[in-house]
Amino acid sequence: MIRVLSAALMGVTGVPVEVEVRLSSQLPAVDVVGLPEAAVRESVSRIRGAIAAAGLSFPDRRVTVNLAPAELRKSGTGLDLPMAVGILAASGLIEPARLAGRALLGELALDGRLRATRGSLAAVLAMREAGAREAIVAAASASRAQHAPGIEVFPAADLAAVVAHLRDEKALSRPRVERSVQPTEELCLSDIRGQRHAKNALEVAAAGGHGLLLSGPPGSGKTLLARRLPGLLPPLRDEERLETFCVLDAAGAVSVDEPIPDTPPFRAPHHSASAAGLLGGGHPIRPGEVSLAHHGVLFLDELPEFDHRCLESLREIIEQGLVRIARANVRCELPARFQLVAAANPCPCGYHGTPGRDCRCDDAALARYRRRLSGPLLDRLDLGVSLAEVPWSTLSGPSEGPTSASVRERVARARARQHARGVPCNAAIPDRKLEEMVHADEGALALLGRAVQRLPLSARAARRVLRVARTLADLNATERTDREAVAEALQMRVVW
Repeated sequence: MIRVLSAALMGVTGVPVEVEVRLSSQLPAVDVVGLPEAAVRESVSRIRGAIAAAGLSFPDRRVTVNLAPAELRKSGTGLDLPMAVGILAASGLIEPARLAGRALLGELALDGRLRATRGSLAAVLAMREAGAREAIVAAASASRAQHAPGIEVFPAADLAAVVAHLRDEKALSRPRVERSVQPTEELCLSDIRGQRHAKNALEVAAAGGHGLLLSGPPGSGKTLLARRLPGLLPPLRDEERLETFCVLDAAGAVSVDEPIPDTPPFRAPHHSASAAGLLGGGHPIRPGEVSLAHHGVLFLDELPEFDHRCLESLREIIEQGLVRIARANVRCELPARFQLVAAANPCPCGYHGTPGRDCRCDDAALARYRRRLSGPLLDRLDLGVSLAEVPWSTLSGPSEGPTSASVRERVARARARQHARGVPCNAAIPDRKLEEMVHADEGALALLGRAVQRLPLSARAARRVLRVARTLADLNATERTDREAVAEALQMRVVW
């Protein structure tokens, strides 16, 4: 019996799969067992054509292929190559010893060519964890798979090249790993006229990783401000880049030769997005927009227009940083640690409370609109800013205010202080370490206590006020969180 190591994709995570092949002296047939889905069962026809195109013979015996572990449902076409190589090894055309320490992944065409597969990076990482020292993948997948550390990746154009490599006839060439930075057009904060208070809140959100709600009439700059947040954030660290690219690759959201970006991802789904499109799901399971924003920014424009059940589902995702998908035959966890930025109009027509504008909404319509956002959801947004219309004299005047580069420097210094305390950002401070890391003085705690009683604030909201106050103290380079920082954090609380 021949064993070939490969991997299957479960959500955004690779799962090692052992392809077992056995030939027996019975009537010629091919049996594929181990919960294969339709694309895997259909691989027999592709394998026959590819073996013939490589000038080799398909065995005229009974072939049994087992995909272990048997309880894991196998989907996708990446198991074509390991199944074909296993059949050839069982026929004696490849020495079984040549398969030790090697793993294979790729879809076969009828003419023997190898096609790219979705989630190749996550699959190669799973192969490495299973003990593989070398992975052979389709040439079109190599640019992504080669970023997996600790394992050699060899690109192959077709099945014939793989067989020649395994027979020591002609070795596959090793790709040269080049770290390339994806060029992005930077949007500068100084391009936005006015809205000084909103720009300050955006800086605080970037410095501490806090959620932000922008509320204001149409044309007040909510979307412009949100789209400039990624330019204020520090670049991704190596492990964050790898996790982010694994999610994008598993979703099929990157091209074949697209480099791993250094900038945090920015996702802005439309408010008509379905639950599976926003949160993840489908068959097979694919990550949604919340996972594609992992280690980046999720911008929800027109927040009250999103499906109410989707918005309520965000509450648990924000707290835990992942999406749990449970079905009868599969359970999957998708990473979703993002920074939420939302925008909303103050009313259905958009002009409630705007001077010089007539609001066409009655009290009942306004109440229904406000009820679309629940208190528990708003409780999880640390910052809230009400924007006003910018007068024409400001819009037509010269650009004022800080640039994105200057704000990014202050944000980087604040994040460095947070890293020194052992957290990636202040929004991620665990409750058990909140008192120790915030380091608030007596005046700050007394002010917060009065605010909890008078506003009132929930216990969760009070803790989030302390985290924002700690971010303000980091921006001001102060060791203790004082009364002024808590007062400013209270002014930035979400009002809806």
